[in-house]
Amino acid sequence: MIEIAIVDDEDSYASQLKKFIGQYQSESGNMFHITEYRDGDDIVASFHCQFDIILMDIQMKFMDGMSAAEEIRKLDSKVIIMFITNMTDYAIRGYQVDALDYILKPVSYFAFSQKLDRAVSRLDKRSGHEMSVNVSAGLKRLSSDTIFYIESEGHNLIFHTEEGTFQARAKMKDYEEELLPHGFFRINKGYLVNLKYVDGVEDGCCVIGGGKLLISRARKSEFMTAITKYISV
Repeated sequence: MIEIAIVDDEDSYASQLKKFIGQYQSESGNMFHITEYRDGDDIVASFHCQFDIILMDIQMKFMDGMSAAEEIRKLDSKVIIMFITNMTDYAIRGYQVDALDYILKPVSYFAFSQKLDRAVSRLDKRSGHEMSVNVSAGLKRLSSDTIFYIESEGHNLIFHTEEGTFQARAKMKDYEEELLPHGFFRINKGYLVNLKYVDGVEDGCCVIGGGKLLISRARKSEFMTAITKYISV
């Protein structure tokens, strides 16, 4: 099921998009669950990384679509955003929020279906386990493929990722259970590492992300078995 949001303050366009999605669903076999919003501030207020695709009008009364997209990008770098507009001069700002495409009004089904095809194709190419992490700014979506390792520090976890580091108030065991099936291994009490990014083992340490993390003696044999199996797959 693909979660898609329509953000448009014009009922006629919102209804048309729903109709087009229904037609595309019948033709493609992809299933969609649609959530509607009437303004940018509505989706920002309730956003918790729950959507795969967002169809966003640019011109709206309270918060325009571009501003809403900027707020959404602070929490979710993966959600696909496509703008709906009758203006073509937003390209530069669109690149800044990594918009996939623009749908020009008036919307034709042929053009819409082609652009939705592109969005669904990008979804299909995603790899890794998608997860939401409760950071200080709210929920942030992360793919397990982008995480180098997770570090425990007091009552917090620090996620070291391709996008930078993020801190969350959580327990390591919660993420250990979730990530073990996706190529992660807990090398000691304080570190959960992604085997994908392990460069080697030196002096009893796991070499990852340009640094060395100590492997506990009790887990060393099991870790060596896990990394050997991972590399041989």
